[in-house]
Amino acid sequence: MLMNTETTLPDRSIGAILLDTGKLSINDVEQILRLQKEANLRFGDAAVELGLLTQSDIQHALSHQYDYPYLLKNDESVSDKLVAAYNPFSPQVEALRTLRSQLMLRRFTGDANRKMLSIVSPGSKEGRSYLTANLAIVFSQLGERTLLIDADMRKPCQHELFKLENRNGFSSILASRNDTQAVQRVNKFIDLSVLTAGPTPPNPQELLGRTALRALFHELNERFDVILVDTPPAADFADAHILTARTGAALMLTRKNKSLLELVRQQTESMVRSGIEVVGTVMSDF
Repeated sequence: MLMNTETTLPDRSIGAILLDTGKLSINDVEQILRLQKEANLRFGDAAVELGLLTQSDIQHALSHQYDYPYLLKNDESVSDKLVAAYNPFSPQVEALRTLRSQLMLRRFTGDANRKMLSIVSPGSKEGRSYLTANLAIVFSQLGERTLLIDADMRKPCQHELFKLENRNGFSSILASRNDTQAVQRVNKFIDLSVLTAGPTPPNPQELLGRTALRALFHELNERFDVILVDTPPAADFADAHILTARTGAALMLTRKNKSLLELVRQQTESMVRSGIEVVGTVMSDF
């Protein structure tokens, strides 16, 4: 809200948002309001008419007004590989929203025991981390309290994608060297938090076998609505199976022209035999 000026804008108005983000000055706002009144225009249309804003600026302000945050292209808060953060109206992100809807129906139903999901794939370089990160963003944009756990303690990358510190994280909690204060908020997204992988340990599989994993997941389950777990390649390490047994469900990811169907079948059947719910299989181009 603007205070101590001749013109007061209502809280959460487009003008107030643009003023707070530095896109407009007080003088700009005065000019826009004057033209808005004279020409009977909407605030955004008057600003564009005066050349003070672009349609992209207006669209971005509207996203904040309706609690649907995304980033402008010149904002380097997170990696530009996160399409859901920078290009929320693209076909790729529309596909992510469709996947989100399916998962809301199949997994995240509001039941306290159905808040966690492991994202798995048989091999490396199949887009697992990119899908998990982008999916976490679109869940947070829905208003769900979303946590992304980077449980790939072998080749972690979520801290790079979200440009976060990685001195403490998942591994340090399992090793009893830290607690859930290691969870970091992603500032530009109101409902998104990330637990980075932390320092690379010499014994990731043994860490996952400790009782600390169960306690950690129980505590986080109380705090978040949606918890997505990024895992190592399932065909290469047992980590993914241990993690998925704890979360209770998996989304199997394949990559076009990359994944081996026989490996996908083997991993899916192995999880089902272990009593793990495989909620679906997704083919990704990420």
